[in-house]
Formats: sequence, C-alpha cells, structure tokens
Amino acid sequence: MSRILTQQMKDDKRRREEKIKDLKEFIQRFASNASKSRQATSRKKILEKLDVEELQPSSRRFPYVGFKPAREPGNNVLSVQSISKISEDRPILSGFSLEVQRTDKIAFVGREHLAKTALFDILAGVDAEYRGTYSWGQTISVSYFPKDNASLFQSDLSIVDWLRQYTDSEDETYIRSFLGRMLFTGDEALKPVRVLSGGEKVRCMLSRLMLSEANCLILDEPTNHLDLEAITALNNGLIEFPGVLLFTSHDHEFVNSIANRIVEICPGGIIDRAMPFDEYLADPKIRALRDEYYHGHVIAEI
Repeated sequence: MSRILTQQMKDDKRRREEKIKDLKEFIQRFASNASKSRQATSRKKILEKLDVEELQPSSRRFPYVGFKPAREPGNNVLSVQSISKISEDRPILSGFSLEVQRTDKIAFVGREHLAKTALFDILAGVDAEYRGTYSWGQTISVSYFPKDNASLFQSDLSIVDWLRQYTDSEDETYIRSFLGRMLFTGDEALKPVRVLSGGEKVRCMLSRLMLSEANCLILDEPTNHLDLEAITALNNGLIEFPGVLLFTSHDHEFVNSIANRIVEICPGGIIDRAMPFDEYLADPKIRALRDEYYHGHVIAEI
C-alpha cells in the first residue's frame, strides 16, 4: 500500500478515535444529568453509528495492477550513446548517454520535461528524428506508456476491441480479464474509447501494459488523471515488478517508493545516482551539483 494512502488511513482512524473518545466522555459525564440526558442520548446514537461504520467494508474500489514479464531481462538491457534532439530549432537533448542494468528502476526527474518525453519517445521507437544511437538487449521487450495518449483513443472501437488490437489471442475472456483488473466489467467494457475520460484512458493503457508481458516498461507520467486507489495499485504493481523500469512522475512518494536510481536532466548537465529519491535530495554533494547545473536556481520540482 502506498505511503499516501497509508497516511490518509492513519489520519482518518485518528480523527475517528478522537471523536469516539469525546462522545464517550460526554455520555459518561451527563447520562444521569436530567438537563443533559437528551444530548447524551443523541451522542450515544452517533457513537453506535460510528461503531457500525467501523465494521462495514470500505466502498472504495481498488484496481489490480500486476506486471508479469514473459521472460526475465538479460544482462544487456539498454545502451544509449550521445543522443541529441532538436525541436523547433531548440536543443532538447544534447549528447545524452546512459547504460541501463537489469535491476534498474530509474526515475527521470528535473524540470526539463520536454527532454524526458523526447528521450522516451526515441527509446520507444516513436520518434526517429534524432542524432546518436541506442540499442536494446536481445532479451528485452519494451512496452511504452506515453504522456500524450489521445491519438490512441480516436476510434469508435469498444474498450474490448481496442485492447484486442494488442494481442494475438482471440479469447475474449482472456482479454476481459485484463480490463477487469482495471474495473472495466460487463457493459462498461463495451463503451467506445473515444468517449472515455482521462482516468479511463489511463486505466486502458495500464491494461495494455499488463497484457504485453514486457520486461521493460517506459512510463511517462502514468499517475496523471488517476484517483488515489488506482495510484496505490500502480505503485504496488511497480514495486513488485521484476523487470526494468524507466519512468517520470510528479508524485514525490511514488518516485521515492519505486526508484532505485535517479537520473536528473538539468540545464547544465546530467546527474545519475543509484539511490532512492529522498537520499538523492538530501545528499550535500548532489545539492552542490544541482546548484551548479541549474546555475544557482535549483527548484524542488520533479
């Protein structure tokens, strides 16, 4: 369970316990007081209602996110050599190089959002207009979650038929099982994809990622449009994911709980460290380097 939801549940429980304590104290103090007996009775009913609510299951619907690669990644994962990208006469990436290991879960952070998206588009094979080279290992299969997915949802296909495009299986039960994990059940799975909300599109994309059985996931802002329950499910799924992960997110706890390596694309250079995000931010040497690379204008933005 994510730290965000855990903290929210702790806060809810604390407030409930404080309210119960106050009600009990009032009832004990004034139950025999004629002038206060009506108020004491009223508070007793409130207390009984709280006790009943405590026993009732939560109405929140949690999706299930679990990524199971068809094969383990080998030792040769990804080598990026001097990738450069120019957009509208402006350099977006300049000589970016990176070696990715089989145990890496890399969070790409920093305010250079265009650079991060451009890099992911290149590595996913979406963008061929760049200089430099990169190569994936022979055992690596990649599945990409782009930040902008609008072009994937402009048809009149139903959700089931939309997902069917990404598998060779003709078994509708099998296809629906991945949609069911993301709470698309029954007739909900027959909605045309062009009318879906932002959150529903993201859940479709996550169904597609699970269906792919890829051992390397590239995720560009996957928590956008998701509710707390879906973020929690995705958080847990990525923590348990046994493959390679390259991702971005504005959610601090999401990044800190998943990433074991941080790559920050700064205006003045690249910082690459194998450590959790909180340790990265607290390291005095990295702080000094960030100050240099941001030319004295370090920001907390991720």
